[in-house]
Amino acid sequence: HVQLVESGGGSVQAGGSLSLSCEGAGYAFCVGWFRQDPGKEREPVATIYLHGPMTWYADSVRGRFTISQDDAKKTVYLQMNSLKAEDTAMYYCAAGRGEWCSGGYWLLLADEYSNWGQGTQVTVS
Repeated sequence: HVQLVESGGGSVQAGGSLSLSCEGAGYAFCVGWFRQDPGKEREPVATIYLHGPMTWYADSVRGRFTISQDDAKKTVYLQMNSLKAEDTAMYYCAAGRGEWCSGGYWLLLADEYSNWGQGTQVTVS
C-alpha cells in the first residue's frame, strides 16, 4: 500500500480552525479520519467514499468539520472549524480499498482499514 502522511495538526484556542491533510490517500476507495485521546478508544470522525463522493460525520463534529478530496494531489483533507476542547486528540487518517467502502456502517470500523498514517496531534484549549 501507499504510505499515508498526516499533517496540519497543532495547538489552537477554542473556536479556532485547523486543516488536516492526508497525503497519499487518493489511491483508496474510501478514507476515514479517526481520533484517539490517551485512555480512550479510537473513534471515527469523518469518512469519505471517493467514488461518490459520499461522506459521513460523527454527531459530535457534524456542521463543524468537512472532509474533502483533491484528486490531482491524491490528498484527503479534514477542515476543522469551531474547535472545542473535546476535539483534542491524535488524529489519524486511514485508507481502504474494497466493496465495503461503498457502505456506510463499515467505514466506521477501524479494523476494516488496511493502511494507516502515523497521526497528527490536535490540541484545543
